[in-house]
Amino acid sequence: MRVLFAGSPEIAVPALEAIAASHHEVAAVLTNPDSRVGRGLKVEQTPVASAARRIFGEQIPIFTFETLNAEARSRISVCRPDILVSFAYGKIFGPKFMALFPKGGINVHPSLLPRWRGSSPIQHAILAMDSETGISIQTIAPEMDTGDLLLVSRIPLGGRETTRTLSEHCARLSAPLVVEVLDQIERGTAKAQPQIGAPTYCSKISKEDGLIDWKRTSREIDARIRAFDPWPGSYTFLRGMRLSILEAEPFDDFSPSVVSGHVTNVQPGAIIAVIAPKGMVVQTGQGFLAVKQLQLATRKATGYREFANGMRDLVGTILGLL
Repeated sequence: MRVLFAGSPEIAVPALEAIAASHHEVAAVLTNPDSRVGRGLKVEQTPVASAARRIFGEQIPIFTFETLNAEARSRISVCRPDILVSFAYGKIFGPKFMALFPKGGINVHPSLLPRWRGSSPIQHAILAMDSETGISIQTIAPEMDTGDLLLVSRIPLGGRETTRTLSEHCARLSAPLVVEVLDQIERGTAKAQPQIGAPTYCSKISKEDGLIDWKRTSREIDARIRAFDPWPGSYTFLRGMRLSILEAEPFDDFSPSVVSGHVTNVQPGAIIAVIAPKGMVVQTGQGFLAVKQLQLATRKATGYREFANGMRDLVGTILGLL
């Protein structure tokens, strides 16, 4: 079948590569326009656009429409696509657009639908401390993530995943599944099943979400640090300076009484001790968090030992105070 592949971020690249390596034909690629990224605001293509150019060169068109209007539909129709494959494209496809595809469309979604419909399912599975997530390949429906399920693959979660590592795993896992579903549709053997259960939805994540509230429990803070890696990152303040927390884990079996020179009767955010090999121990609203990797503003990332050695009177300092 001739495929129009719609996607933008890195997570969608392996699926594009898998389709390109199959007997199906990528007729064109649809992705978001170039954007300015980084401190230098350098203009960059989406990862999918870069991958498409690497794989196909100039052989197929790469569309970067702002909107899927009549002109966009006309230019896509020239490519004669049979089916739409969408993975994290980020726009709703209207009925006029879907009419371009005789075989309809499928969407790859990294959650166990109907859980975590929306744009940030991986982050929310980590935030909610779910015991599992997965890949759902669904038919494209008028309302976001409400299509029937064509294939579902479950992923157990061990509780130490970050958005970075889980996204990479979902990307690898989804690639052969997309080709499998395309094969089923081509053979006429695909079986669509309605989603079962009450849906949950993803809220939009902002930069401000990365600010750590030390009144939360150690497990909640840990989940947020992992969910916000790599973006927007988790941070607090140390003596008025921004301090990024790059890696940490709950340390709830810590007993302050066994540490000489420890701080007692302190508030959430207080640095209680520095303990090898666990980390810099911080009091939370419930339990303790061992910070392992951190980065002070304008400085390089460092481990907790090097950080503690370079910081005077660290124990007893309250994090979060400006």
